[in-house]
Amino acid sequence: MTKPFRRIFQVIDGVKKLVGDGFDVCSPMPGARIRQLSPFLLLDHTGPMPVRPTDSPLGAHPHPHRGFETVTVVYQGALAHRDTAGHRGHLGPGDVQWMTAGAGLLHEEMHEREFARRGGTLELIQLWVNVPAKDKMAPPAYQELSAADIPSVAVADGRGYVRVIAGTYGGVTGPARTFSPLLLLDAHLLEDSTTTLTLPAHYNVGLYVVTGDVLINGGRPAHTKQLVVLGWDAPDVEITCSQDSVVLVMAGLPIEEPLATYGPFVMNTNQELMQAIADYENGRLGSFSE
Repeated sequence: MTKPFRRIFQVIDGVKKLVGDGFDVCSPMPGARIRQLSPFLLLDHTGPMPVRPTDSPLGAHPHPHRGFETVTVVYQGALAHRDTAGHRGHLGPGDVQWMTAGAGLLHEEMHEREFARRGGTLELIQLWVNVPAKDKMAPPAYQELSAADIPSVAVADGRGYVRVIAGTYGGVTGPARTFSPLLLLDAHLLEDSTTTLTLPAHYNVGLYVVTGDVLINGGRPAHTKQLVVLGWDAPDVEITCSQDSVVLVMAGLPIEEPLATYGPFVMNTNQELMQAIADYENGRLGSFSE
């Protein structure tokens, strides 16, 4: 008997916007039409965009966060990070940055200086990931995961592979530490391949097509920069590729708690939001010396 596939709820196009002065972004979530994908809150896909050679790197200048995590996956180009908790990092193709804002900090994300001087193509994805209420005021933390440290699993027909960034898939565990159970997979699939992903049935699941053309469960097409939101009725999802494709798989146990958000703050109550704003305005999230 053929196993059933997960129900497809929605296929969502992104909304274009500019973040900072250096990121041309397409964002399919959050949005008015999207169903809940907890613990994932936001997806920003930058590029692929040309970066002209310059001695003055562009990007997202110092800004605050509290109460969640940012996860950045670089596909092309290079990114530089610094924050007021003392973390510094450079990310290149295949690298992942997992930053815990926790009790709060300021951070800055810019085109890496040598990459900016050379110019080239920049492409990356940033996710916002919620954390449980008990962990929202955890100390800020930073995980820089190099491409070489992220394991991969070959797909069943050998026509592609899945990088395991967080969680366990195919008997392989990714290096990222998380506050709640989740899977973050970076699937690279070849033309004319069909791959079945088996994911925990009680997890929320979204598939984001970074690039390519795919058919989900044999019937629903999805293209570059579209997000497919799936149901909870079965563990399996089938992806058929008509061309080489990259699909970011977001799967996680829902955090069933109240959510209060305002700009760069993700808390549980409006009172906590007001405190976050006050702490930022009074300099309690830190500052850069230069």
